[in-house]
Amino acid sequence: MNEAVWPEGLGPVICVVGARPNFMKMAPILRAFSNARPVIPSVLVHTGQHYDEDMSRQFFDDLKLPTPDINLDVGSGTHAAQTAEVMRRFEPVLDARQAAGVLVVGDVNSTLACSLVAVKKGIPVAHVEAGLRSGDRSMPEEINRIITDQIADLLYTTESSAAEHLTHEGIPGERIRFVGNVMIDSLLAHIERAHPAAETLASAGADPRVLEGPHGYAVVTLHRPSNVDRRELLASLLTTLNEVSTRLPLVFALHPRTRAQISRFELGHLIDPARMVMLPPQGYLEMLGLMKHATTVLTDSGGLQEETTALGVPCLTLRDNTERPITVEQGTNTLVGNDHQAILAGIDDILAAGGKRGRVPPLWDGHAAERIAANLSAWLLARHSRHH
Repeated sequence: MNEAVWPEGLGPVICVVGARPNFMKMAPILRAFSNARPVIPSVLVHTGQHYDEDMSRQFFDDLKLPTPDINLDVGSGTHAAQTAEVMRRFEPVLDARQAAGVLVVGDVNSTLACSLVAVKKGIPVAHVEAGLRSGDRSMPEEINRIITDQIADLLYTTESSAAEHLTHEGIPGERIRFVGNVMIDSLLAHIERAHPAAETLASAGADPRVLEGPHGYAVVTLHRPSNVDRRELLASLLTTLNEVSTRLPLVFALHPRTRAQISRFELGHLIDPARMVMLPPQGYLEMLGLMKHATTVLTDSGGLQEETTALGVPCLTLRDNTERPITVEQGTNTLVGNDHQAILAGIDDILAAGGKRGRVPPLWDGHAAERIAANLSAWLLARHSRHH
């Protein structure tokens, strides 16, 4: 067999994205597939789980992601309805494409749905970002992670705790591969193209002078249902953030869900427009630029915990747990929950002493996708030769 050519009888790898965090993970993987020898043929399927077309389009452009080969246009719905609809629409894609394997990333409903369809059809599944656990089963993502990892054939991990979780859950070591973090591949590939924060504010009609205070500025994102879907909790967090803004100005990239809940609960009076700049959802390069020079980031996002660690920017995570413990143990992340005193103490520590600087974890080096491509290619080619 000519090593430089993908075998004729071996189909493409179907790569699945469903929501914006998936795009950052998939972009470097598709690049690595096209640079591999032999080139790994792929089909990019966008399930349409995130249905904000403008934001999706911008992320594809920012990350230089190819236009999806197939869009399932699933849209929103309950967890059950969305998962079922992805499964129903994904199955004919697998039938038509004779896939060699299915590659899924992260922990959204599409990840679980497409893995289930593939496994039941005897098609191998590779899960990128496997083994992450928060221990909080009230988070839908936790359920998606646990089930996907149980049924996947190859589990690509970002940090050492992941292998411990998988082993504890009875998954044999030969299915687990420590490859590093593809989110950081994207960050390192695009950091030089990050949009200056002042430009981002100006283009949103905000005053860029907000960024020039004596202590710099903080970036805020908030979107988890556990933080924004209960009036008293959201009111408490906004009250705390308002107090934080007396210490340093806040640039708040406002998730559509959070904006809707602030309006629904009539909490707009808790936002001081002089010290809290409210921006619409931002593109990837805009968020990178905002975070890169921030004094600190306050967030409940998993991805931002990793990105701030890679950037060396102190992060206060507005959750009681994290599925990315390495960002706390080695990185710049501190868990403060929604505790008023803990959040203010974290801010005061950052302003007085610079906060946690941490270090970049092992294999967060910009080459995780290349390791995935090399391993997956070798595994699929070996499997193919055994069966033929």
